[in-house]
Amino acid sequence: MTDATIILEDSRDAGFGDYFALLKPRVMSLVVFTAFAGLIVAPGGIHPFLGFFAILCIAIGGGASGALNMWYDSDIDMVMKRTKSRPIPAGKVSREEALGIGLTLSGFAVVMLWLATNWVAAALLAFTIFFYAVVYTMWLKRATPQNIVIGGASGALPPMIGWAAVTGDITLSSVLMFMLIFMWTPPHFWSLALFMNADYDKAKVPMLTVTHGKRATRNHILIYTLLLAGFAAAMFATPLAGWAYLVVAVVMNALFVKGAITLWRRDETQAEADNYKAERAFFKLSLAYTFLHFMALMADKALFAYGVGGPF
Repeated sequence: MTDATIILEDSRDAGFGDYFALLKPRVMSLVVFTAFAGLIVAPGGIHPFLGFFAILCIAIGGGASGALNMWYDSDIDMVMKRTKSRPIPAGKVSREEALGIGLTLSGFAVVMLWLATNWVAAALLAFTIFFYAVVYTMWLKRATPQNIVIGGASGALPPMIGWAAVTGDITLSSVLMFMLIFMWTPPHFWSLALFMNADYDKAKVPMLTVTHGKRATRNHILIYTLLLAGFAAAMFATPLAGWAYLVVAVVMNALFVKGAITLWRRDETQAEADNYKAERAFFKLSLAYTFLHFMALMADKALFAYGVGGPF
C-alpha cells in the first residue's frame, strides 16, 4: 500500500478552506495585484463593474491553474516539507477533485472574461493557464533547471491581461510590465532555493541549485538582477513612468543589485554559518520589489490624472 493510499484512507471531509487552498491564494494575490495594476494604468478606462469582474475572472483563472498544478504535482508535494500540508498530500482533497475543479474554473474564467471584455484578454488568460499547468508543471519543472526562467512567463502575464481587458491590445508598455515580472522571477525563486535546496533535492526537482550547485545559482542571480534593473529602467521609455516610479526604481534596484552582489560574494561556508541570513533577506526584499514597482506605476497614473508630474 502506498503512502498516497494511506493518506486518502485516513482523510477527513474537506472544508471550504481546503478547496480554497487548492487555488494557491498567496500566488493568486500576486496575480490579482499585478492584473489590477495593468488594468489601472492602461489608457482609457473601463466601467468599474466590468473592471471588477475582469479581475475576478483573472483571479479565478489563476486559482484554476494552481489547482491543476497541485493535481499533477501531488507526488512532489507529498515529500517536500514546504508543500506536504497542501490539501491533496494531507488527504483532504482527492486528485480527481482537484483536476475537476481546475478544469471547470479554467473554462469558466476564460469564457466569462471574453464575454465581459474582449478576446485578446481571454486568449492571454487561456494561454497563461495552459503555460502554467502544461508547459511549466507537466514539462519544464521536472525536465530542466531553466524551469523557473521559462515557466516564469505564466506569472508575468497577468498585468498584460489586465491591460488588454481595457485596451484590447498588446503594447510596449504592457510587454515591459511583463518583462519586469519575468526577469524578477528567477532571482526571487533561486534565492529561496539557496536555503530550501534540500526540499528540491529530496523531491528530485531539477532546480538550478540541485543540478549546477549553489555557486552557479549565485552567479545566475546576479546576472538576472542586472538584467532586471535594465528592464526596470526601460519603463521610462513608456508613458507610464513618472516621479513615483523614478524614486521606487532607483531605490529598489540599487538595493536589489547590492543584495545580489552580496549573495554572489558569499560562499556556502559563510551562508551555512549564519543560516543563510543574507539569502533570506534578499528573498524578503524580492517580495517588496514587484509590489512597490507596480504601486508606483499606479501612483503615477493617479498623479497624472490630477496634473501632477507627467511621463518622462
